[in-house]
Amino acid sequence: MDYRRIGRSGLKASALSFGAGTFGGSGPLFGAWGTTDAREARRLVDICLDAGINLFDTADVYSNGASEQVLGEAIKGRRDRVLISTKTGLPMGDGPDEWGTSRSRLLRAVDDALHRLGTDTIDLLQLHAFDAGTPVEEVLATLDGLVRAGKLRYVGVSNFSGWQIMKSLAIAESHGYPRYVANQAYYSLLGRDYEWELMPLGLDQGLGALVWSPLGWGRLTGKLKRGQPLPEGSRLHRTADFGPPVDEERLYRVIDALEAVAAETGRNVPQIAINWLLQRPTVSSVIIGARNEEQLRQNLGAVGWSLSLEQMERLDQASATEAAYPYFPYRRQEAFARLNPPAV
Repeated sequence: MDYRRIGRSGLKASALSFGAGTFGGSGPLFGAWGTTDAREARRLVDICLDAGINLFDTADVYSNGASEQVLGEAIKGRRDRVLISTKTGLPMGDGPDEWGTSRSRLLRAVDDALHRLGTDTIDLLQLHAFDAGTPVEEVLATLDGLVRAGKLRYVGVSNFSGWQIMKSLAIAESHGYPRYVANQAYYSLLGRDYEWELMPLGLDQGLGALVWSPLGWGRLTGKLKRGQPLPEGSRLHRTADFGPPVDEERLYRVIDALEAVAAETGRNVPQIAINWLLQRPTVSSVIIGARNEEQLRQNLGAVGWSLSLEQMERLDQASATEAAYPYFPYRRQEAFARLNPPAV
């Protein structure tokens, strides 16, 4: 297993990390991903640790806190071998103080997460979404206090836009607050929007990407093939409905390219898709999920080897999309291109 620094921080994480979103299985939305209990979770954690994975990611909103609780039980007795990453900010209920990142909400959310995880410190806390109703200064001052108290070691964000991150970093710099070191973002061969603004920002400001949904909301698991029906009992349609839409022709163009590279390398489609991400700029770790041991071992096969430059280029071309304004001129006009060299 390869280990990488998360952004410019001193925190080293495994190139693959494990997402515990399938732990727990309660709740209408974030509980629909899986029903892994503590016994099954401990077995998956065993396999991860044996493979060299040291970062385990969850969130308070996953299964209404059950994911954190199950993860805490699964790592019991080996806390010194793992890094815990969790997130807060999305609604945990309908009350006025059950969502967002206000001081009162953050203080309570961190204490609740520590209790569920059965630990006294969180290695990486990420704000799950930008809270436009709370001053950034209040958010950062609260995080600073939590870091000073030893409850948090590092902080990051998830699902923030570029300007929201930059505003936060500027205020952190001016007040001496902890800087965000991680940006947990959706990125895959089917979803390359991350590259237009967030990747150059990460390169410039030293934020490492923790990639979620690397298989494009389940579309790149190898089960979806051009001209063939989905296997009986497949959950793909329900899973994919959570994610952004993908043009059908582009979807199958990417799948065709993945299958061709898989045939050349002796690997499978999800392994190719994950390996492509591991070679992209700013990517510190790719979060893999699994409902069972078979899926986990399959995804673990994405490390220990690398796609060739020619194979990477073919996948780049198959998955390419036209950039939105103001980024599209960089590809078309020489003057813009000179001023803004590509980050990839």
